[in-house]
Amino acid sequence: MAFVRAVVAAYAHRGRDPAGALQAARIAPSEVDLPDGRVTAAQFEALNAHAMQELDDEALGWFSRRLPWGTYGMLCRASLGAPDLGVALKRWCRHHRLLTEDIVLELRVEDGIARVRIEERRALDGALREFCLVSSLRFLLGYACWAVDSQIALREADFPFAAPPHRDAYGLMFGPGARFDSPRGTGIGFDERYLALPMRRDERALRAMLRHALPLTVLQYRRDRLLGRRVRELLQAHGTDAVTAQTVAGWLAISPRTLHRQLREEGASLQALKDEVRRARACDLLRRTARSVRQVAQAVGFRSEKSFARAFRQWTGETPGEFRRGKS
Repeated sequence: MAFVRAVVAAYAHRGRDPAGALQAARIAPSEVDLPDGRVTAAQFEALNAHAMQELDDEALGWFSRRLPWGTYGMLCRASLGAPDLGVALKRWCRHHRLLTEDIVLELRVEDGIARVRIEERRALDGALREFCLVSSLRFLLGYACWAVDSQIALREADFPFAAPPHRDAYGLMFGPGARFDSPRGTGIGFDERYLALPMRRDERALRAMLRHALPLTVLQYRRDRLLGRRVRELLQAHGTDAVTAQTVAGWLAISPRTLHRQLREEGASLQALKDEVRRARACDLLRRTARSVRQVAQAVGFRSEKSFARAFRQWTGETPGEFRRGKS
């Protein structure tokens, strides 16, 4: 409800009555000030759509100038023809400065992490500041996920203000890693490999999306085209011994059912990825160390040398001993 109050504040800033917007969203005026109040994504979409059109300002009072209805659609369209997400986001950040210089967005890649940062160039206070920064990041992130048809799993999400009473809402929008009072200011970071994903949408899809675009700013996109890679990296980092779907799903903040479904859509499975990581680790140990086959078996999560040898033959067509002699 804190974000509903921010929309109501936008009406107050314009000297307008928010009653029509609240009615369109089926939110009773008496509910607006409830400290623990909640609205659904559909209600928030209806509220924003009505307010943005009635006030003719898609920024809802954040900036020193209005952004007329359709402005962010134009921004989406300007990035749509990019060959990949990296180019699209660079265009988004550059073109956003044509809309306003009150905030400046910038994309940088460092140490394998792509970071979008926001520099504030005009002071905003309280709820409007929070609503501006959160919405600006979610507009960009929601569009990016839609454009490449993939969830973009965030490694970091930084905000310069203290944790608000409604901090739990940030988990829905930015995942579990949101940090407040951050000395790094405002921004999000994610695996740079998402930048290489090709754009998968066209003008027709854009027109359909813009009719119901706002849920992209509220809900996490479900499908992740890099999920298999991320699971593989987690298994490499944590090992495969006694790792279950429940464990991996917990690391990724998704359900085991979603994990299995998305891996299946990629033509993969958790067991296949575990076998791949085990195989690579076993081959590396056989090639680079003098450990016995029994020790290698234990190192990659097998309880017996016999079961390891059987699995290794299925993986490579050779026994561990034959592989070692062939690679020596």
